[in-house]
Amino acid sequence: MMDRDMFDTMTLTKIAAALCSALLVFVLGGWIADKIYSPAHHGEYHGVAWIETDSGEEDDEAEAEDGPMLEDLLASADLEKGAKVFKKCAACHKLEAGANGVGPHLYAVVDRAVGSVDGFGYSGSLVAVAETWSPENLDGFLTKPSKYAPGTKMSFNGLSKPEDRANLIAYLETISD
Repeated sequence: MMDRDMFDTMTLTKIAAALCSALLVFVLGGWIADKIYSPAHHGEYHGVAWIETDSGEEDDEAEAEDGPMLEDLLASADLEKGAKVFKKCAACHKLEAGANGVGPHLYAVVDRAVGSVDGFGYSGSLVAVAETWSPENLDGFLTKPSKYAPGTKMSFNGLSKPEDRANLIAYLETISD
């Protein structure tokens, strides 16, 4: 017959071994999962892109009424600054004709028909807002896409500065034949 002290010691040893094994599985499992699922180990990553934007608290409508006219901003636009602003767009859009990313390519986008890129599935709400991507339509969309085209798949928060939008639109006008 077993001694009562030995049974208690053996039970405690089994419990301690179970806890240590669970901890080992937890630590090694996390490390292995990180190695398997980490995007850094799989080349180009096509997941969610976080895009930092200005999150000013100012009222968009008041700013639009008080700000300079789009035509004046486009006339004095800085293409180099527009190229820098485009870096926010580059997470999802490409400038080469036919090279769609998460979003449609932006080659020759200015004055192009809305929803006209072959092979890209647009949301119906976007196609319904305008016929062409005129500078005015692009400006409205880039201000706050979700407000301009409610229900759009584009999750970009927008560009709050009219100068940034004008610089970007002027830059995009140069990307064509």
